[in-house]
Amino acid sequence: MSALAPNRIARLRLDRWAIALVLVAIYLVGLVLSPSAFGNPVYLLNTVRQVTPVGIAAIGVTMVMIIGGVDLSVGAVISMTVVLSAALMDGAASNMPLAIAVACCAGILMGAINGALIAFSRVSPFILTLGTGIALIGLTQMFTGGTARGAVAPGFREVFNARLGGTLPVLALFLLGLTAVGLVIEKRTLLGRHLFLLGSNAQAARLAGLPVRGITIAAYTLSGLFAALAGLALLARSGVSSTQAGQGMEFQVLAAVVLGGTTFEGGRGGIIGTVIGVLVLGLAFNLVNVMGLPYHAQLVVMGAIIIAASALYGQLGGAGN
Repeated sequence: MSALAPNRIARLRLDRWAIALVLVAIYLVGLVLSPSAFGNPVYLLNTVRQVTPVGIAAIGVTMVMIIGGVDLSVGAVISMTVVLSAALMDGAASNMPLAIAVACCAGILMGAINGALIAFSRVSPFILTLGTGIALIGLTQMFTGGTARGAVAPGFREVFNARLGGTLPVLALFLLGLTAVGLVIEKRTLLGRHLFLLGSNAQAARLAGLPVRGITIAAYTLSGLFAALAGLALLARSGVSSTQAGQGMEFQVLAAVVLGGTTFEGGRGGIIGTVIGVLVLGLAFNLVNVMGLPYHAQLVVMGAIIIAASALYGQLGGAGN
């Protein structure tokens, strides 16, 4: 048994860093095809800026998936946050603090509702969050009358779209800071440890006396908060209020989380892998864009990259068992 230990450790390490190998591979392909773009730090940092909203939302969804859940309402929460914060700002800088606070509270409330409904019922998280997401889209449309409403406050977009030293985007630092917050929750708090225990074996967690319902509500509440923060980042990046701002973003988020090694079964994965998964998607999109492919062809190529990356990760993960 001891002779097999080094091989098992090596496989587990390869499993953990498989998505990082995919990221490096895509970067090297891009460097060969377009050295002027992929060899330019400004271009690469702009890629991070582009994926910041997806990355922030994915941090929250990672916590939900660690417990074996899923959150399909994040796209709707992002759209709601974009519309609500723009409406409350209404082009006035003095309204900015209130708009940000209300948007975050709305995300927290939506996440808490999801968590409570899942914790106190036997409804599948997939179906429930799909339903709450659809309902939230309807509420957002009712609030706006189906048209763009409000205006971004002066300074909001300028601050978040600034580049420190003319190179480093503030939005990238925003993603980095929230990643650090997520890692502290995951690695340094009792809640983080409970997330993995619940995801690994829900029945054992109940028998051990863990507050399973409380953990579930906390995970979904965090997902709602991070989705709201993603909406604020998206509004800052685009500067435009739209009821469809987050439409379809939940699928990008789920793709990034799964690519990063957090499984639907729960109990494994983490935020570092998720962030790397987000970067894989960002580089993949830029790679096919640099190749000059039309948009629909870009979707095909990106889908193929996601499938190939997932297959590679699955093979390496299976080797660790």
